[in-house]
Amino acid sequence: MARYTGPVWKKSRRLSFSILETGEELKKRTYAPGQHGPTKRVKLSGYGLQLREKQRVRNMYGVTERQFSNLFQKAQKMDGMAGVNFLVLLESRLDNLVYRMGFARTRKAARQLVTHGHIEVDGKKLDIPSAQILPGQVVAVRENARNMTVINDALNSNYTAPAFVTVDKDNKKGTYVRIPERSELNQEINESLIVEYYNR
Repeated sequence: MARYTGPVWKKSRRLSFSILETGEELKKRTYAPGQHGPTKRVKLSGYGLQLREKQRVRNMYGVTERQFSNLFQKAQKMDGMAGVNFLVLLESRLDNLVYRMGFARTRKAARQLVTHGHIEVDGKKLDIPSAQILPGQVVAVRENARNMTVINDALNSNYTAPAFVTVDKDNKKGTYVRIPERSELNQEINESLIVEYYNR
């Protein structure tokens, strides 16, 4: 399945989950989209809950079905809990770190900055959004893109970067300091349901 490019707020309402992690999508209308307005929801089965959780996380990070599945298989081969490893791998993607460092307001915008060649890692241009970044590596906005309005607007917003990255706003660069702890990631995500989905 190709990457979703439709309205994010509608998708958030369908999944009862804030894909943008702001909660704005669900403030006005907490019910699912549709012409009949708020209707009684059917209780989900065990499989339905697992599938919905997978779709929530997949849409939040903006990855395709194949990328999502391959990354989960990689997480299963790592030491430790597969669910936590999976979230750490998603957080370690280049497009996600550009977003976490505050260079873009959304992950979609961050992915666009990367694919258009505006981001460098350790001084070298890297235009692959799915690239896995290792702790200690430096992610920076390239010299020719430092005056871009979208980047400056994002950095001037009230966004606060998480503790696992450090950001130098003046030089428009940040460091992926360490692997994030589970407590620092989205608490609404139940990664055990995703593990159950793939192990069914």
